[in-house]
Amino acid sequence: MAVSNSSSALSSTFYLTGILDYEEFLHWISIPFCLLYVVGIVGNCTILHVVWTDPRLHEPMYYFLVMLSITDMGMSMPTMLSLFRVLWSISREIQFNICVVQMFFIHTFSFTESSVLLAIALDQYVAICHPLQCATILTPKLITKIGIAALLRSTFAMIPLLARLTFFPFCHSHVLSHSYCLHQDMIHLACADTKFNVIYGLVLITVLWGMDSLGIFVSYVFIIRSVLRITSHEGRRKALNTCASHICAVLILYVPMIGLSIVHHFAKHSSPLIHIFMAHVYLLIPPVLNSIIYSVKTKQIRQGILHMLLPTNISSTVR
Repeated sequence: MAVSNSSSALSSTFYLTGILDYEEFLHWISIPFCLLYVVGIVGNCTILHVVWTDPRLHEPMYYFLVMLSITDMGMSMPTMLSLFRVLWSISREIQFNICVVQMFFIHTFSFTESSVLLAIALDQYVAICHPLQCATILTPKLITKIGIAALLRSTFAMIPLLARLTFFPFCHSHVLSHSYCLHQDMIHLACADTKFNVIYGLVLITVLWGMDSLGIFVSYVFIIRSVLRITSHEGRRKALNTCASHICAVLILYVPMIGLSIVHHFAKHSSPLIHIFMAHVYLLIPPVLNSIIYSVKTKQIRQGILHMLLPTNISSTVR
């Protein structure tokens, strides 16, 4: 029976939902979504190109920024095809196996991004509190291990959750709440005991995000303590300015994440527009804002972009 249910689930077709009550405006609504995807992809690819081509940026801070750009795109790009298929009225259908793959990328990279933000916080702690030892502590080999560990942690954490979905029968509605697949949305459609998935999902969020956010908080406690010891007002300003972009990135990731989880678990009967709005903010805003913030606030990235876009003599004048 389990094998039969698994086979049935894998061959099931689900139906995505667009912007409810605004079906006649979906083509127009697709324009801002298209702009957000373009800005996010172009912005993050530009950061990757600048860091890759400029040897001066081959430092821990920029390696972690590359990881952040990759996780941003890994979290948002898997939704692009299904979103525009819905908005352009091409098709609302999505196969179960494709849905699981989409969920895997979305949730895995969202947890990985949280780990990368923790790594950036630790990098800033070392850079501000132990500047003379930064190069010896954060070696390229250690940074590579951190990136691989962050990805593997998120991957292995998601496997039990998604593997159990293949054994759930979906004998009721197959209509999903969004234009892409989320685990917390899918389990509401299963006509089986989903207690393990619900509890495991909550524990996963609490442990992984909790550990990362606690690590970020502790890092900033030590950073602020070190900054307050700096006697120069200009020195304090520069030290805090280096943390501003990271603080924004943390808020941009965690606030929509927490908001979406709260809406799914405690506001199930609220307006569908709230669910749709939070779901798209959660995926589209971090890649866009992170690329803009780091491009504007980080001097070396800004100079690299100017050097790429403008002739050498003009970019040097602008600097």
